[in-house]
Amino acid sequence: MSAKSRRALPHAGTTRHETYRSEAPQRSDRTNHDEREDELTRPGSGRPLRLRLTLLTAGLLCLTLALGALALTTVLSRGRVATLDEITVARAETLAALARDDRIADTLPVGEPGEIAQLLDAEGRVLATSSNASRTLPVVPVSETAPLLARTGEGEVAVTTTSTAYDDEVRLAVLAAEYRGEPATVVVSMPLAEVRGLLRALTISLVAIVPVLTLLLAWTIWLVLGRALRPVEELRRGAERVARTGGPGTLPVPPADDELAALARTLNEMLDALDVAAARQRAFVADAAHELRSPLAALRASLDVATAHPESYQQSELVPDLRHEVTRMQALVEDLLLLSRLGSAPARTEELDLRALVRDAVRDARLGPEPLVEGGGHGLGNSSTLTRVLRNLLDNAARHASSTVRVRIYDGEVAVEDDGAGIPESDRERVFERFVRLDEAREREAGGAGLGLAIAREVARTQGGDVTLTDSELGGVRAVLRVPH
Repeated sequence: MSAKSRRALPHAGTTRHETYRSEAPQRSDRTNHDEREDELTRPGSGRPLRLRLTLLTAGLLCLTLALGALALTTVLSRGRVATLDEITVARAETLAALARDDRIADTLPVGEPGEIAQLLDAEGRVLATSSNASRTLPVVPVSETAPLLARTGEGEVAVTTTSTAYDDEVRLAVLAAEYRGEPATVVVSMPLAEVRGLLRALTISLVAIVPVLTLLLAWTIWLVLGRALRPVEELRRGAERVARTGGPGTLPVPPADDELAALARTLNEMLDALDVAAARQRAFVADAAHELRSPLAALRASLDVATAHPESYQQSELVPDLRHEVTRMQALVEDLLLLSRLGSAPARTEELDLRALVRDAVRDARLGPEPLVEGGGHGLGNSSTLTRVLRNLLDNAARHASSTVRVRIYDGEVAVEDDGAGIPESDRERVFERFVRLDEAREREAGGAGLGLAIAREVARTQGGDVTLTDSELGGVRAVLRVPH
């Protein structure tokens, strides 16, 4: 049995993608857990947002209406009382002037309903009165007018709220006067019963109107919020459906072109990106499992053959075979670890001599013929990671070259060319996908795992550059590494 046939044994009958269904019980457990958790958090189990907003808005409205009603009654009360004060003060000043000029009539003139005016002497007797008051019963006794006059200056009218012999509550204006050379007092009262009745009616109306308005507005807010939150509820249900099924899904987009529609479109884009990432991850895991399983199976097959037929599988043949598979698996594991670390930390950037970088890559690369290196230049990036990129490009060129590999260096650019068969234009982007190998590479025993170009591009892009493939003047492929400079 030859070494080549023994190495072919592990690959017989294997498939590219094998799937395992061990996740089904775990998904079922997760679904049951999500259902139990959803029973505690779904709307209706607590106080939903719609109800909270309605109660808050209605409460604020009720408070506003109540404060507005209080302010309205206060303003009306003070305004009406101020009007009464103007009338009584003006009437008192007019009567005082008439008394001083001895032009007072026996019946004093009044103009407002319930208004009473009297002229009292120093003893409190009625000298003159309006027609709606008694000539013997003063509005207030002199014992009440004297303290009021004592608190005011000469010629000032004292105004207060009190009860009189004619009304329970009045606005009373008192002014010191002089009648026929003797001191006298002008008293004018205006009843507050009409004002109090008006305010009482207004208060009763507001007490009845405020709750009705609050209930009407609360009902209106409830309907408006229901309409406004319906797209949010649809989004929640769509997200819940996606979360429960664990697969791709599309959230409903509201018909109105507003913030919620923009949010729904953004979430759908995020779900699409996550779905693509999850699909790529599943494919990557499946391919990685297959690629790792192949060298392990080859190692086990070689050991099984050596154990079963020790006389036909000598140590001189076993060790090279095992070393080949171990080296292949080690390179694959290193590539996978590098891919897993890409983007996990910001790359360090430094000024680089690209020719020195190429020299280091040539020293580390697994090359046949020595490449032709032309030109020179500088760029920005991380030396160790960009050296890895150049080494991968050089290995790929050497693997496919017929006899010549050439490297041309410019500022911010390194081009690696070969004179091989080239890559069809339709496959030049596909070869950058992980674990993709064209038929020619698969037929070669030296073909890699299909990670070299993928690693080169991803590393270059993390450094702010890129790797592209074009036709070479030599007839093969021209791989160009571009970096900032």
